[in-house]
Amino acid sequence: MSGSLLVDNVGELVTNVAGTGDGSPLGLRRDAAVLIEEGRVAWVGPARYAPAAGRRIDAEGGAVLPGFVDSHAHLVFAGDRATEFAARMAGQPYTGGGIRTTVGATRAASDGTLRATVRRLVGEAMRQGTTTIEIKSGYGLTVADEARSLRIAAEVTGETTFLGAHVVPAEYAGRPDDYVGLVCGPMLAAAAPYARWVDVFCERGAFDADHTRAILTVGQAAGLGVRLHANQLGPGPGVRLGVELGAASVDHCTHLSDADVEALAGSQTVATLLPGAEFSTRSPYPDARRLLDAGVTVALATDCNPGSSYTSSMPFCVALAVREMRMTPAEAVWAATAGGARALRRDDVGVLRPGARADLMILDAPSHLHLAYRPGVPLIRQVLHNGVPQCRS
Repeated sequence: MSGSLLVDNVGELVTNVAGTGDGSPLGLRRDAAVLIEEGRVAWVGPARYAPAAGRRIDAEGGAVLPGFVDSHAHLVFAGDRATEFAARMAGQPYTGGGIRTTVGATRAASDGTLRATVRRLVGEAMRQGTTTIEIKSGYGLTVADEARSLRIAAEVTGETTFLGAHVVPAEYAGRPDDYVGLVCGPMLAAAAPYARWVDVFCERGAFDADHTRAILTVGQAAGLGVRLHANQLGPGPGVRLGVELGAASVDHCTHLSDADVEALAGSQTVATLLPGAEFSTRSPYPDARRLLDAGVTVALATDCNPGSSYTSSMPFCVALAVREMRMTPAEAVWAATAGGARALRRDDVGVLRPGARADLMILDAPSHLHLAYRPGVPLIRQVLHNGVPQCRS
């Protein structure tokens, strides 16, 4: 009992255990409590039946939710692209070409500079309720720079993704086959020890279907799971290719055909939507309602990066999903927690049930509805990661 922690006086508890509590996918419980032991959830139930514990946190009637699971972020970079953002707001279209600007700044930065940026953004995300975050490489695009990006990312998360195939760097202009050979060979060999996943930006101006298939197949053979940037800038083969290869997630999914939706609905591949990118590029938002009505599993993530979505705020993405993508507040909260966990093929996060990691947030609000109802308001009162309080507003 001495090492246990009880979170009680919970007005609304989101468990994400479907069929429990109110019977909804969120598994809502009222007047609930959560017992934590050794960094894990040990018990969940009515407050009046709560076991004794060595320590207590009073939720003061606020809602308690699983920590957000941000399954798509690009945090290892240097510099910013605020001028590019201003140009887009003045009417310049987004093409993805600014990635090379960040590549140059990142290559020139020291390990200490990159490490400081990663830790700053992870801390920023934690204060907004994110307790699990995926971090991609992709702004180095040399063997040494991709390996160091992943090595730095691995210091703060186990969810690291090798994205050597972000764009073809300037020194390989006109020679994409040669660059793909580098990615599939020496770059993958150097990056794989620090990565859990492999990813490709399958898009016009980046990598075509043949190159994407080659890189993902070699990554799979090296023991990495598959993720994929697909169908952001226009229709393309990425979504169906991701499903074919058993990708855990295809991300963006802005421009989808009926065949794309059908393929996702018949698979275990999650569609991860990134509304921060559409907000920051003035692009059309994905139609989440279409995907959900077809039975597709949907996740939400920030796509935090210095060019097209410089936000670390999952609450902001929840609010955008409700306002712009026709999701209900409950669907958006599930997608930002349990959905993100599905996109990472995790069952120990994004949920509050015995045995799960004790990652949770306490809101300064009585219900999860307030995350969308009060956009832009700092509602995260306290965050626990592995049962340890991380920050309190």
